[in-house]
Amino acid sequence: MVDIPLSALEVAVVQTDTAAVETLRDTTAFAQGLEGLGYHRIWYAEHHHSPAIGAFPPVVLIAHAAASTRSVRLGSGGVLAPHHAPLLLAEQFATLAALHPGRVDLGIGRGPGTFDEAIARALRRGADPVTDTQYRDDIAETLAHLRDDQVALGPLPEPWLLASSTAGAALAAELGLPIAVAHHIRPDNTQAVLERYRAAFTPSPWCEQPRVLLCVETVCAETEEEAARLAGPMDVVKAGLLKGASEEPFPTPAQAAAHRFTPQEEQALAGFRAQQARGTAATVVRRLRELAAATGADELMLTTPVYDLQHRLTSYELVKKEYEATAAA
Repeated sequence: MVDIPLSALEVAVVQTDTAAVETLRDTTAFAQGLEGLGYHRIWYAEHHHSPAIGAFPPVVLIAHAAASTRSVRLGSGGVLAPHHAPLLLAEQFATLAALHPGRVDLGIGRGPGTFDEAIARALRRGADPVTDTQYRDDIAETLAHLRDDQVALGPLPEPWLLASSTAGAALAAELGLPIAVAHHIRPDNTQAVLERYRAAFTPSPWCEQPRVLLCVETVCAETEEEAARLAGPMDVVKAGLLKGASEEPFPTPAQAAAHRFTPQEEQALAGFRAQQARGTAATVVRRLRELAAATGADELMLTTPVYDLQHRLTSYELVKKEYEATAAA
């Protein structure tokens, strides 16, 4: 059996009654732990003004993690193009790639990174949301700057386009970029995204053929019950989003266990869980392999939004050991 690489998306969950600076310090132990486990790459998500997720710029986290590790690839998953000038974005990631050759990825996305419209407007310096054309032009300009002799300092970062819609898939295909599919956010869109991407893909200097990374929400523990307990806080956050509420603080597992969901929320959450990977190592790895086979993904990226750093690391460890053990069987 040939296994595809496993990677990780770190969203820097800020625990209830915990200072964000403690979450920030945890990112070092997380990066070192996953490098020790043999994960292929770690990406950092851009978020702003959230009670549940730290507002830590990916470019800063990448630089710090690269200085604290030796071999794991590091990147943004993603840095959000509407908030950054293309030239500045290219300069930042070209510098990182020069300092850490062969280790830096530039994953670019479009989302606002916040549920607060006032914050979104502040990030855009009061500008209106970008149009499809503006977004496409910003990505193309960033890529052009990366290849400019005045910006490139040596080895280039590896660009990826993040997508959860067919529009994003079409853009990745047009520009000839590898695609990171946000299955952990909009799983119902995954197959349509991949079909659009593969059908329209045009080779480029960045990527000769379609290349797919699939991000999956993954919570693993010694028992199914423990995995459900650890995943409970994120279920509460998702239920809030289903009601149209802004992001809420990330509750403790005990607080989540006491939460009562409506029948509609239970149904929606059950549908979402069925498309992710949660449970014991055997259950999770079987599900990850099913997703890889169904999508033809070239790489799986696991995101594990659980309350405690040690539980998060344990989840990644259990998955990696089972993944390797069953591959050798």
